[in-house]
Amino acid sequence: MPHATTPLHVNDGLLRPEQVGSLRPSFPDEPLADLRERYQRDGYLFLKGLLPRNDVLKAREAYFAFLEPSGVLAPGTNPVDGVFDAQKDQLDFPGIGAGSADANGRPQGGLFVDLALQAHSEPWYKEVFCKHPALRSFIAKFTGWDDNTLGLTRSLLRNNTPHNKAIGVHYDQIFLRHGNDDSMTAWVPMGDIALDGGGLIYLENGHTLGQEIEANFSIRARETGLTEEEAKSAFNKNMTGGAMLADGAKDFCETHGRRWLVTDYEAGDVVLHTPYAIHASTINKDPRNIIRLGTDLRFVDSSNTYDKRWLKVFAFGDGV
Repeated sequence: MPHATTPLHVNDGLLRPEQVGSLRPSFPDEPLADLRERYQRDGYLFLKGLLPRNDVLKAREAYFAFLEPSGVLAPGTNPVDGVFDAQKDQLDFPGIGAGSADANGRPQGGLFVDLALQAHSEPWYKEVFCKHPALRSFIAKFTGWDDNTLGLTRSLLRNNTPHNKAIGVHYDQIFLRHGNDDSMTAWVPMGDIALDGGGLIYLENGHTLGQEIEANFSIRARETGLTEEEAKSAFNKNMTGGAMLADGAKDFCETHGRRWLVTDYEAGDVVLHTPYAIHASTINKDPRNIIRLGTDLRFVDSSNTYDKRWLKVFAFGDGV
């Protein structure tokens, strides 16, 4: 298996080969009953080629052309390739949700961070890519939500420049507690991501552990006297900094005796996962200095209770 020979780095070190397994691929044209059973069993569905590759690369090109004035790209390279300028300090180009931040949750990064935030509101992203009919129609059929399928406006469009900090260990319901626990996340890699390129990794059977952790949190919240509103917040005295389960994925999998499932991704792939699926990312060690780009899109059944804080475009310090 490729992951047996590719070093995979996380925030607290190098994953050992026995700590790593392979994410199972699925295909959109398989019987829906089989895909639904797999999603419920595994907590995720790694769909190959759900979106047209050219549509994904068009959005990737628009993103990096938009960020090019920040100086993040290597001179003479094409924006669609997203090649980081290795002469720059990667710490000056932090990814949203992964690096150090100020009291308002804002990473330190000047024009680069300003443009990365503004990109969330650009029409090519907000109105076109996030509402891609191939994604919405598949989710509508897969879930049976049909016309009630609602894509939430708030999304996280994350870049990860080489050698910067990885995303910590978490599950999404932590940030969606103002609604039911039946939402669905579509993680969409916006471009090819090599195995060591900083893609998402999923804890094996992590959705069952996520449910246990959330149930235990609810017990602690009552025992420590949190109000209902405090208990719904991802940022309270019973949660770690940044509302993550852990910063280090290596120690977390050792503690819980479960492997991290990994893969390389291609433009057009999509991972659907439950709100309790525990995931993180590796550190981007792509030797070509390719910037990892991906987005988290959330979908809900609009006829049920859902977290309406997610009806606004992402902003630093929005409390979610």
